[in-house]
Amino acid sequence: MLLGEAESKCEHLAGAALTPEIAAELHKVFLTKGIHGTTSIEGNTLSEDEVRRRIDGELELSKSREYLGAEIDNILAICNDLADEMRLGGDFSLSVARIKEFNRRILDGQPLREGVIPGRTRTDSVVVGLSGYRGAPAEDAEYLLDQMVDWLNQLQAPDDQPEMRFPIAVMKAILAHLYIAWIHPFGDGNGRTARMIEFQLMIEAGVPSPAAHLLSNHYNLTRDVYLIELDKTSRMPGYPIEGFVRYAVQGLVDQLREQIQIVRQQQLSVTWVNYVHDMFRDEDTPAKRRQMHLVLDMPPGEVVTRAKLPEVSARVLREYANKESKTISRDINGLLNRRLIVRSGRGFRANRELIEAFLPIRLQ
Repeated sequence: MLLGEAESKCEHLAGAALTPEIAAELHKVFLTKGIHGTTSIEGNTLSEDEVRRRIDGELELSKSREYLGAEIDNILAICNDLADEMRLGGDFSLSVARIKEFNRRILDGQPLREGVIPGRTRTDSVVVGLSGYRGAPAEDAEYLLDQMVDWLNQLQAPDDQPEMRFPIAVMKAILAHLYIAWIHPFGDGNGRTARMIEFQLMIEAGVPSPAAHLLSNHYNLTRDVYLIELDKTSRMPGYPIEGFVRYAVQGLVDQLREQIQIVRQQQLSVTWVNYVHDMFRDEDTPAKRRQMHLVLDMPPGEVVTRAKLPEVSARVLREYANKESKTISRDINGLLNRRLIVRSGRGFRANRELIEAFLPIRLQ
Protein backbone atom coordinates (compact mmCIF):
# COMPACT_ATOMS: atom_id res chain seq x y z
CA MET A 1 0.00 0.00 0.00
CA LEU A 2 2.87 2.36 0.75
CA LEU A 3 4.41 1.68 -2.66
CA GLY A 4 1.03 2.37 -4.28
CA GLU A 5 0.72 5.64 -2.40
CA ALA A 6 4.28 6.58 -3.38
CA GLU A 7 3.50 6.00 -7.07
CA SER A 8 0.25 7.98 -6.85
CA LYS A 9 1.99 10.91 -5.20
CA CYS A 10 4.83 10.87 -7.73
CA GLU A 11 2.25 11.04 -10.54
CA HIS A 12 0.57 13.91 -8.70
CA LEU A 13 3.87 15.79 -8.44
CA ALA A 14 4.79 15.13 -12.07
CA GLY A 15 1.47 16.61 -13.19
CA ALA A 16 1.43 19.60 -10.83
CA ALA A 17 0.95 22.88 -12.69
CA LEU A 18 3.42 25.48 -11.41
CA THR A 19 4.94 28.61 -12.86
CA PRO A 20 8.48 28.03 -14.22
CA GLU A 21 9.93 30.22 -11.46
CA ILE A 22 8.22 28.31 -8.65
CA ALA A 23 8.99 24.93 -10.23
CA ALA A 24 12.68 25.86 -10.51
CA GLU A 25 12.76 27.05 -6.90
CA LEU A 26 11.12 23.87 -5.57
CA HIS A 27 13.52 21.76 -7.61
CA LYS A 28 16.46 23.60 -6.04
CA VAL A 29 14.99 23.34 -2.52
CA PHE A 30 14.72 19.56 -2.68
CA LEU A 31 17.99 19.16 -4.58
CA THR A 32 19.60 21.03 -1.68
CA LYS A 33 17.92 18.79 0.89
CA GLY A 34 18.99 15.64 -0.96
CA ILE A 35 22.61 16.67 -1.38
CA HIS A 36 22.78 17.94 2.20
CA GLY A 37 21.33 14.63 3.41
CA THR A 38 23.71 12.53 1.30
CA THR A 39 26.81 14.36 2.57
CA SER A 40 25.74 15.29 6.10
CA ILE A 41 25.08 11.70 7.09
CA GLU A 42 28.73 10.96 6.22
CA GLY A 43 30.11 13.84 8.30
CA ASN A 44 30.01 16.92 6.05
CA THR A 45 29.47 19.82 8.48
CA LEU A 46 28.03 22.36 6.03
CA SER A 47 24.50 23.46 6.95
CA GLU A 48 21.57 23.14 4.57
CA ASP A 49 21.72 26.90 3.96
CA GLU A 50 25.43 26.67 3.13
CA VAL A 51 24.76 23.78 0.73
CA ARG A 52 22.12 25.91 -1.02
CA ARG A 53 24.57 28.79 -1.35
CA ARG A 54 27.20 26.41 -2.72
CA ILE A 55 24.76 25.11 -5.32
CA ASP A 56 24.02 28.73 -6.26
CA GLY A 57 27.75 29.42 -6.60
CA GLU A 58 27.71 31.89 -3.71
CA LEU A 59 29.64 30.03 -0.98
CA GLU A 60 33.38 30.51 -0.80
CA LEU A 61 35.17 28.50 1.86
CA SER A 62 38.57 28.82 3.48
CA LYS A 63 41.32 26.61 2.15
CA SER A 64 41.02 24.29 5.14
CA ARG A 65 37.27 23.77 4.54
CA GLU A 66 37.18 23.78 0.74
CA TYR A 67 37.02 19.98 0.62
CA LEU A 68 33.53 20.22 2.18
CA GLY A 69 32.36 22.41 -0.69
CA ALA A 70 34.10 20.19 -3.24
CA GLU A 71 32.08 17.22 -1.97
CA ILE A 72 28.86 19.18 -2.60
CA ASP A 73 30.10 20.07 -6.09
CA ASN A 74 30.85 16.40 -6.82
CA ILE A 75 27.40 15.15 -5.80
CA LEU A 76 25.68 18.02 -7.64
CA ALA A 77 27.58 17.24 -10.86
CA ILE A 78 26.59 13.56 -10.72
CA CYS A 79 22.92 14.42 -10.09
CA ASN A 80 22.88 16.90 -12.97
CA ASP A 81 24.58 14.46 -15.32
CA LEU A 82 22.07 11.72 -14.45
CA ALA A 83 19.13 14.09 -14.99
CA ASP A 84 20.55 15.20 -18.37
CA GLU A 85 21.16 11.59 -19.37
CA MET A 86 17.58 10.71 -18.52
CA ARG A 87 16.20 13.61 -20.57
CA LEU A 88 18.39 12.80 -23.57
CA GLY A 89 17.53 9.10 -23.50
CA GLY A 90 21.09 7.85 -23.11
CA ASP A 91 22.25 4.44 -21.95
CA PHE A 92 20.83 4.27 -18.44
CA SER A 93 21.73 0.73 -17.49
CA LEU A 94 23.51 0.10 -14.21
CA SER A 95 27.03 -1.32 -14.51
CA VAL A 96 30.05 -1.97 -12.33
CA ALA A 97 31.95 0.64 -14.34
CA ARG A 98 29.24 3.24 -13.61
CA ILE A 99 29.27 2.45 -9.88
CA LYS A 100 33.06 2.79 -9.79
CA GLU A 101 32.80 6.10 -11.64
CA PHE A 102 30.29 7.35 -9.05
CA ASN A 103 32.77 6.51 -6.31
CA ARG A 104 35.69 8.10 -8.16
CA ARG A 105 33.82 11.35 -8.70
CA ILE A 106 32.44 11.45 -5.14
CA LEU A 107 35.92 11.09 -3.60
CA ASP A 108 37.63 13.53 -5.99
CA GLY A 109 39.41 16.16 -3.91
CA GLN A 110 38.49 14.56 -0.58
CA PRO A 111 40.89 13.70 2.26
CA LEU A 112 41.43 9.94 2.17
CA ARG A 113 43.20 7.50 4.43
CA GLU A 114 46.23 5.67 3.09
CA GLY A 115 45.43 2.91 0.63
CA VAL A 116 42.06 4.30 -0.53
CA ILE A 117 41.96 4.78 -4.31
CA PRO A 118 38.79 6.49 -5.62
CA GLY A 119 36.89 4.29 -8.04
CA ARG A 120 38.75 1.10 -7.15
CA THR A 121 37.56 -1.71 -4.91
CA ARG A 122 39.34 -1.99 -1.58
CA THR A 123 42.22 -4.35 -0.92
CA ASP A 124 41.89 -4.66 2.85
CA SER A 125 39.33 -5.96 5.34
CA VAL A 126 36.82 -3.54 6.89
CA VAL A 127 34.49 -3.57 9.87
CA VAL A 128 31.47 -1.25 9.66
CA GLY A 129 28.15 -0.53 11.32
CA LEU A 130 27.00 -0.22 14.92
CA SER A 131 27.77 -3.83 15.80
CA GLY A 132 31.02 -4.16 13.87
CA TYR A 133 29.74 -5.98 10.78
CA ARG A 134 32.63 -7.25 8.65
CA GLY A 135 32.30 -6.32 5.00
CA ALA A 136 32.71 -8.90 2.27
CA PRO A 137 36.27 -10.17 1.73
CA ALA A 138 38.19 -7.68 -0.38
CA GLU A 139 39.02 -10.30 -3.02
CA ASP A 140 35.27 -10.93 -3.52
CA ALA A 141 34.19 -7.29 -3.85
CA GLU A 142 34.54 -7.11 -7.63
CA TYR A 143 32.69 -10.39 -8.15
CA LEU A 144 29.87 -9.41 -5.76
CA LEU A 145 29.44 -6.03 -7.44
CA ASP A 146 29.13 -7.79 -10.79
CA GLN A 147 26.57 -10.23 -9.42
CA MET A 148 24.59 -7.42 -7.80
CA VAL A 149 24.43 -5.43 -11.04
CA ASP A 150 23.31 -8.47 -13.07
CA TRP A 151 20.61 -9.24 -10.50
CA LEU A 152 19.30 -5.66 -10.35
CA ASN A 153 19.24 -5.33 -14.15
CA GLN A 154 17.19 -8.52 -14.38
CA LEU A 155 14.59 -7.24 -11.91
CA GLN A 156 12.09 -5.88 -14.42
CA ALA A 157 8.31 -5.73 -14.54
CA PRO A 158 6.76 -8.38 -16.82
CA ASP A 159 5.58 -6.99 -20.17
CA ASP A 160 1.98 -7.85 -19.30
CA GLN A 161 2.20 -6.12 -15.91
CA PRO A 162 3.38 -2.55 -16.56
CA GLU A 163 1.77 -1.46 -13.27
CA MET A 164 4.62 -3.29 -11.50
CA ARG A 165 7.32 -1.09 -13.06
CA PHE A 166 7.27 1.59 -10.38
CA PRO A 167 7.17 -0.59 -7.24
CA ILE A 168 9.88 -2.90 -8.58
CA ALA A 169 12.10 0.07 -9.45
CA VAL A 170 11.72 1.59 -5.98
CA MET A 171 12.51 -1.76 -4.39
CA LYS A 172 15.59 -2.04 -6.63
CA ALA A 173 16.79 1.38 -5.46
CA ILE A 174 16.44 0.44 -1.78
CA LEU A 175 17.98 -3.02 -2.23
CA ALA A 176 20.92 -1.59 -4.19
CA HIS A 177 21.57 0.76 -1.28
CA LEU A 178 21.43 -2.18 1.13
CA TYR A 179 23.71 -4.45 -0.89
CA ILE A 180 26.37 -1.76 -1.31
CA ALA A 181 26.32 -1.36 2.47
CA TRP A 182 26.73 -5.13 2.90
CA ILE A 183 29.47 -5.62 0.31
CA HIS A 184 31.19 -2.33 1.21
CA PRO A 185 33.27 -2.57 -1.96
CA PHE A 186 35.24 0.67 -1.69
CA GLY A 187 37.75 1.99 0.79
CA ASP A 188 35.59 5.09 1.34
CA GLY A 189 32.41 6.70 0.01
CA ASN A 190 30.26 3.55 0.04
CA GLY A 191 27.21 5.28 1.55
CA ARG A 192 27.37 8.20 -0.87
CA THR A 193 27.89 5.80 -3.79
CA ALA A 194 24.86 3.78 -2.65
CA ARG A 195 22.72 6.91 -2.58
CA MET A 196 23.81 7.90 -6.10
CA ILE A 197 22.80 4.44 -7.37
CA GLU A 198 19.52 4.89 -5.51
CA PHE A 199 19.00 8.29 -7.15
CA GLN A 200 19.64 6.84 -10.62
CA LEU A 201 17.18 4.00 -10.10
CA MET A 202 14.55 6.38 -8.71
CA ILE A 203 14.60 8.72 -11.71
CA GLU A 204 14.73 5.69 -14.01
CA ALA A 205 11.45 4.65 -12.34
CA GLY A 206 9.87 7.92 -13.43
CA VAL A 207 10.08 9.65 -10.06
CA PRO A 208 10.17 13.46 -10.55
CA SER A 209 13.67 14.76 -9.96
CA PRO A 210 12.85 16.72 -6.75
CA ALA A 211 11.26 13.59 -5.25
CA ALA A 212 14.14 11.33 -6.28
CA HIS A 213 16.28 12.97 -3.57
CA LEU A 214 13.82 12.25 -0.76
CA LEU A 215 15.23 8.94 0.43
CA SER A 216 18.62 10.57 1.12
CA ASN A 217 16.91 13.35 3.02
CA HIS A 218 14.88 10.79 5.01
CA TYR A 219 18.00 8.82 5.99
CA ASN A 220 19.65 12.02 7.23
CA LEU A 221 16.61 13.28 9.15
CA THR A 222 16.26 9.90 10.90
CA ARG A 223 19.95 9.05 11.10
CA ASP A 224 19.77 7.03 14.32
CA VAL A 225 16.93 4.85 13.01
CA TYR A 226 18.71 4.53 9.65
CA LEU A 227 21.84 3.14 11.30
CA ILE A 228 19.84 0.83 13.58
CA GLU A 229 17.72 -0.61 10.75
CA LEU A 230 20.78 -1.00 8.54
CA ASP A 231 22.63 -2.73 11.34
CA LYS A 232 19.78 -5.20 11.91
CA THR A 233 20.03 -6.46 8.34
CA SER A 234 23.60 -7.70 8.84
CA ARG A 235 23.40 -8.72 12.51
CA MET A 236 20.18 -10.72 12.82
CA PRO A 237 19.87 -14.35 11.64
CA GLY A 238 18.89 -14.74 7.99
CA TYR A 239 19.90 -11.17 7.10
CA PRO A 240 16.32 -9.81 7.25
CA ILE A 241 15.63 -6.88 4.94
CA GLU A 242 11.92 -6.29 5.63
CA GLY A 243 12.48 -3.78 8.44
CA PHE A 244 14.88 -1.65 6.42
CA VAL A 245 12.65 -1.74 3.33
CA ARG A 246 9.58 -0.76 5.35
CA TYR A 247 11.51 2.05 7.06
CA ALA A 248 12.74 3.39 3.69
CA VAL A 249 9.35 3.23 1.91
CA GLN A 250 7.52 4.79 4.87
CA GLY A 251 10.05 7.63 4.86
CA LEU A 252 9.63 8.10 1.11
CA VAL A 253 5.85 8.39 1.48
CA ASP A 254 6.11 10.76 4.45
CA GLN A 255 8.48 13.01 2.49
CA LEU A 256 6.21 12.90 -0.58
CA ARG A 257 3.23 13.96 1.53
CA GLU A 258 5.18 16.96 2.79
CA GLN A 259 6.34 17.79 -0.73
CA ILE A 260 2.80 17.70 -2.10
CA GLN A 261 1.64 19.99 0.70
CA ILE A 262 4.30 22.52 -0.31
CA VAL A 263 3.25 22.24 -3.97
CA ARG A 264 -0.41 22.68 -2.98
CA GLN A 265 0.41 25.87 -1.07
CA GLN A 266 2.28 27.22 -4.09
CA GLN A 267 -0.64 26.40 -6.38
CA LEU A 268 -3.08 28.12 -4.00
CA SER A 269 -0.84 31.20 -3.96
CA VAL A 270 -0.80 31.37 -7.76
CA THR A 271 -4.58 30.90 -7.88
CA TRP A 272 -5.06 33.63 -5.26
CA VAL A 273 -2.97 36.12 -7.25
CA ASN A 274 -4.95 35.35 -10.42
CA TYR A 275 -8.25 35.66 -8.56
CA VAL A 276 -7.36 39.07 -7.10
CA HIS A 277 -6.21 40.33 -10.51
CA ASP A 278 -9.51 39.17 -12.02
CA MET A 279 -11.45 41.10 -9.38
CA PHE A 280 -9.76 44.34 -10.48
CA ARG A 281 -9.47 43.53 -14.19
CA ASP A 282 -11.66 46.40 -15.46
CA GLU A 283 -10.79 48.97 -12.77
CA ASP A 284 -7.39 50.46 -13.51
CA THR A 285 -7.28 53.45 -11.15
CA PRO A 286 -4.65 54.44 -8.55
CA ALA A 287 -7.07 53.53 -5.73
CA LYS A 288 -7.87 50.09 -7.16
CA ARG A 289 -4.22 49.30 -7.88
CA ARG A 290 -3.39 50.32 -4.32
CA GLN A 291 -6.10 48.04 -2.92
CA MET A 292 -4.96 45.16 -5.12
CA HIS A 293 -1.35 45.54 -4.03
CA LEU A 294 -2.41 45.76 -0.38
CA VAL A 295 -4.35 42.48 -0.37
CA LEU A 296 -1.75 40.65 -2.46
CA ASP A 297 1.08 41.69 -0.13
CA MET A 298 -0.65 40.77 3.13
CA PRO A 299 1.19 37.79 4.68
CA PRO A 300 -0.80 34.55 4.13
CA GLY A 301 -2.68 33.49 7.25
CA GLU A 302 -1.44 36.41 9.35
CA VAL A 303 -3.56 39.08 11.03
CA VAL A 304 -2.40 42.65 10.33
CA THR A 305 -3.55 45.56 12.44
CA ARG A 306 -4.98 48.64 10.76
CA ALA A 307 -1.91 50.68 11.70
CA LYS A 308 0.42 48.13 10.10
CA LEU A 309 -1.51 47.62 6.85
CA PRO A 310 0.31 50.42 4.97
CA GLU A 311 3.63 48.75 5.88
CA VAL A 312 3.02 45.22 4.54
CA SER A 313 5.46 45.78 1.66
CA ALA A 314 7.76 48.39 0.19
CA ARG A 315 5.44 49.12 -2.75
CA VAL A 316 2.39 49.50 -0.50
CA LEU A 317 4.37 51.79 1.81
CA ARG A 318 5.22 54.00 -1.18
CA GLU A 319 1.62 54.06 -2.35
CA TYR A 320 0.35 55.22 1.06
CA ALA A 321 3.07 57.81 1.55
CA ASN A 322 1.48 61.21 2.18
CA LYS A 323 -2.03 59.70 2.17
CA GLU A 324 -4.53 60.62 4.89
CA SER A 325 -6.05 58.16 7.36
CA LYS A 326 -9.36 58.19 5.53
CA THR A 327 -7.63 56.76 2.43
CA ILE A 328 -6.70 53.55 4.19
CA SER A 329 -10.23 53.44 5.68
CA ARG A 330 -11.76 53.63 2.19
CA ASP A 331 -9.42 50.96 0.88
CA ILE A 332 -10.20 48.64 3.81
CA ASN A 333 -13.93 49.07 3.23
CA GLY A 334 -13.49 48.43 -0.48
CA LEU A 335 -11.64 45.17 0.18
CA LEU A 336 -14.16 44.13 2.83
CA ASN A 337 -17.01 44.70 0.38
CA ARG A 338 -15.29 42.46 -2.17
CA ARG A 339 -14.67 39.89 0.60
CA LEU A 340 -10.96 39.90 -0.24
CA ILE A 341 -10.13 40.59 3.39
CA VAL A 342 -11.97 39.76 6.62
CA ARG A 343 -11.85 41.13 10.14
CA SER A 344 -9.99 38.95 12.57
CA GLY A 345 -9.53 39.99 16.19
CA ARG A 346 -7.96 43.44 16.23
CA GLY A 347 -6.93 43.41 12.61
CA PHE A 348 -7.52 42.00 9.14
CA ARG A 349 -6.31 39.02 7.11
CA ALA A 350 -6.46 38.10 3.44
CA ASN A 351 -9.51 35.92 2.77
CA ARG A 352 -7.70 33.18 0.89
CA GLU A 353 -10.44 30.73 1.86
CA LEU A 354 -12.34 32.07 -1.14
CA ILE A 355 -10.22 29.99 -3.51
CA GLU A 356 -10.65 26.82 -1.47
CA ALA A 357 -14.39 26.69 -2.16
CA PHE A 358 -14.09 23.63 -4.43
CA LEU A 359 -11.70 21.59 -2.31
CA PRO A 360 -13.28 18.43 -0.83
CA ILE A 361 -15.27 19.12 2.32
CA ARG A 362 -14.13 17.20 5.37
CA LEU A 363 -17.10 15.53 7.11
CA GLN A 364 -16.80 15.49 10.90
